[in-house]
Amino acid sequence: MSIGALVYLTSCESKKGEEKKEEVRLLVTSPIEKDTIIDKDYVCQIRAISHIELRALEKGYLQKIYVDEGQHIKQGQLMFQIMPMLYQAEQQKAQAEANFAEVEFRNTKALADSNIVSKNELALAKAKLDKAKAELSLASVHLGFTEVRAPFSGIMDHFQVRLGSLVNEGDLMTTLSDNSKMWVYFNVPEAEYLNYQNGLNSNKKEAVKLRMANNQIFDHIGTVETIEADFNNETGNIAFRATFPNPKGLLRHGETGSIVITSPFKSALMIPQKATFEVLEKKYVYVVDKDNVIRSREISIAAELPHIFVVKSGLKKDDKILLEGLRQVHENEKIQYKFMDPGYVISHLSLYAE
Repeated sequence: MSIGALVYLTSCESKKGEEKKEEVRLLVTSPIEKDTIIDKDYVCQIRAISHIELRALEKGYLQKIYVDEGQHIKQGQLMFQIMPMLYQAEQQKAQAEANFAEVEFRNTKALADSNIVSKNELALAKAKLDKAKAELSLASVHLGFTEVRAPFSGIMDHFQVRLGSLVNEGDLMTTLSDNSKMWVYFNVPEAEYLNYQNGLNSNKKEAVKLRMANNQIFDHIGTVETIEADFNNETGNIAFRATFPNPKGLLRHGETGSIVITSPFKSALMIPQKATFEVLEKKYVYVVDKDNVIRSREISIAAELPHIFVVKSGLKKDDKILLEGLRQVHENEKIQYKFMDPGYVISHLSLYAE
């Protein structure tokens, strides 16, 4: 073969290689603008609207237990009985002294009415009677403290004492929870708190949902009722409290879950997550200019959906962004591309927004 023929064949192979290289087209799309709804989850702690410790008010042996652990208790129901004999004796003694003082007062009053004794003696007898009645009332109160009754209706926790054990004044006996309503606490970052306050309707409380630990949504809707006064300087968050009705008693004190806040986004600018890349915790996309040259551009994210980012800033609706092959290209590289309709791209990313 001649040298000229060899050069010709080499030149042909080179041209074929260039043609094949030019035939490689990368997929490009644009952001899509549409109204959508974003659900955002916040980790929460679930608390009973009333959760208290029941403690002994008097010292003595635990004589009777009238309830069981986990039982629903009605307000005023007798729960524990501390041995009352000593306090019964004190009450009887105080009752006898009150009866004696009352008889003495009546006799003194009859004498005073006949001007046999002075008014000062009558006043002294009246004071003794009042003192005796006060001591009787005090003894009755102490006797009443030997009966531990439910201050409100609720669910009782496990026992901290056992039948026959000696309890001292102040000893913890059990806890009681009113689960008719639940207070759910969750923390909100400062920026989201400001957005919430700016969009708040003063005549309407914010409705929220509760995602339970089994990933199911609780049947009833809650409302945000209070916001704490101060931010946590360590986390930059502030605590919100939502109230949920709990008619079936499904929720219990101490559970965890997530508060779900639904926010509408008007004319949201959305792009596929796979069209982005990250550098030093910042999000970027490759934007294709009019000369088919790609340049990286930083974007900020307003919200996140499955497979989708809602862009807050950095892109316009008409921008063309690289959809695939982000690791195969370099900054300021000229590419050949195939444009894909953004509606088609989004519809194949399992987007559930309307």
